[in-house]
Amino acid sequence: MRAEDVQRLRAETPGCAEVIHFNNAGSALPPARVTETVIDHLRAEAARGGYEAAEAAAERVEGVYASFARLLNASPEDIALTDNATRSWQAVFYALRLGPGDKILTCRAEYASNAIAYLQSGATVEVVDDDETGQLDVADLERRIDERVKLISMTHVPTQGGLVNPAEQVGAVAERAGIPFLLDACQSTGQLDLDVTRLRCDAMSGTGRKYLRGPRGTGFLYVHPRLRARLEPVMLDLRSAVWTSTGEYEVAESARRFEVWERNVAATLGLGAAVGYALEIGLPAIEARVCELAATLRAMLSGITGVRVHDQGKRQSGIVTFSVDGMPSAELRAELARARINTTVTGPTSAQYDFTARELPDLLRASVHYYNTEEEIRVLAEEVDRLRP
Repeated sequence: MRAEDVQRLRAETPGCAEVIHFNNAGSALPPARVTETVIDHLRAEAARGGYEAAEAAAERVEGVYASFARLLNASPEDIALTDNATRSWQAVFYALRLGPGDKILTCRAEYASNAIAYLQSGATVEVVDDDETGQLDVADLERRIDERVKLISMTHVPTQGGLVNPAEQVGAVAERAGIPFLLDACQSTGQLDLDVTRLRCDAMSGTGRKYLRGPRGTGFLYVHPRLRARLEPVMLDLRSAVWTSTGEYEVAESARRFEVWERNVAATLGLGAAVGYALEIGLPAIEARVCELAATLRAMLSGITGVRVHDQGKRQSGIVTFSVDGMPSAELRAELARARINTTVTGPTSAQYDFTARELPDLLRASVHYYNTEEEIRVLAEEVDRLRP
């Protein structure tokens, strides 16, 4: 990505003039186009009425499905739009209706919300071992497959580190075994170049607020027709199904069977603007820029005495996690915030399997995006060096 392109993207991101934002894995700074899209529709609702404004925007809302289809190399019929990534993920997981006697295979890097749902289901949860690089061990995954396994579910990029799990290889294993593969792409969507055909996932969930740079309260769900045909959602309404007679209903054939009727239309349009923005830049260019910046940050932090970088994996993403000897991560985060540098803290309650296995302390998470600069990275590293005990 050329320097002039980065400067243009920063100029189109008002927040870049206010803060150094390294909390993109939490909620990225939106481009002005996204904010203006949301505000314009809210004004239309205020002036004309919510239903009337939605009717006028119906074609643009439909375009959001088409944009996601382009982003993921899918069909618009495979896409559902939701209010967050967890609801997207839950819509598929709970429709599988797993219980005692069933087995779920997952990764050590698994996210808390997903793990809690596994435990609630009553199914047996097996955590697949990591390989020597810290990513999911595909050979161990294959060894664990038996007739009881009803789901392979994995977080692509964890909340607590830069690891990118080998989703393509996992998808190939699941496909050969005929087992549904549910991929949590909450942190990878918008920073990595995703292709559901290449990934071979049966379902994928994601959010708008992180690397896609969309509004909060937005999410998406991809569901392959082969899985969609066998799942009836746990909850239905007049969006996901049609009441055909007093005693009958028909579930929507498309992935919209996982939606509900009421939605934040302004936020949905903002999400569409964010996806369009990412497509204009190009996901290969975004991925290359993000991974390069993250590698630079890891190298700088690793050169500071008393700083430990905890990222694993053969392939790594834009999330960088580290700790400083003798300084709690929460204290470091607060001190960086005073210097107008945004980071966050990730701890065991977000990823118990991983934190317990590696005996990790609370970690400071600095997640870069393409609008960050090498100078901002240098400033962060210098502040960490200055603040360490």
